[in-house]
Amino acid sequence: MLMSFNWEEFLDPYVQTVGELKIKFRGVRKQYLKKGAYSPIEFVTGRVKRRDSILKKARKRGYTRDTISEMEDIAGVRVMVQFVEDIWEVLELLRKRSDFKIIEERDYINNQKVSGYRSYHVVIQYPIDTIDGFRVINAEIQIRTLAMNFWATIEHSLNYKYGGVIPSAVKERLTNAAREAASLDAEMSLIRGEIQEAQLLFDGLQARADLKKEHGEDNELW
Repeated sequence: MLMSFNWEEFLDPYVQTVGELKIKFRGVRKQYLKKGAYSPIEFVTGRVKRRDSILKKARKRGYTRDTISEMEDIAGVRVMVQFVEDIWEVLELLRKRSDFKIIEERDYINNQKVSGYRSYHVVIQYPIDTIDGFRVINAEIQIRTLAMNFWATIEHSLNYKYGGVIPSAVKERLTNAAREAASLDAEMSLIRGEIQEAQLLFDGLQARADLKKEHGEDNELW
């Protein structure tokens, strides 16, 4: 029975996986910024699936005590980007890495779900070292724009509220909002160059201000 699991022991490797991946991806962003270059990664978040969510999915998909480690999204990391174009750049960064193996990709941007959900999912096998030995952990990396994430967060909350059966009137508005979010991404892409130039300028000024503070100067940047 899954209910009799030692859940803390089972989930610890997933906690380690999420922690290591977040550090690595945040490090990628820092490397871009140190070079004075635009980073396709805006920020990174991560989570380990809650016990109740794991049990619910296990019952739905037929996972057992022996197969539950095959679940792909117990460990989840979300890479946030500003522009749709950045998604493909981040994807290429992931494909070139040698510290994990990509086993599946799901493109919900060019093939968005009926609900309007858009995101790019990458399922990986990530190796970790523990005091009990070497392990390979399944993890899911989601790459989204800020607009995609805003919509998906709202949809998730509504699905939770209505138990997965969202009223038709609310669902219609949610679908309309998905189109608006996609339109926003498209508009931002049209002025991507202008936005990146402005951000690089600001980041340079902020970096110089931080350097002055490190040397004891109190000049503030407004």
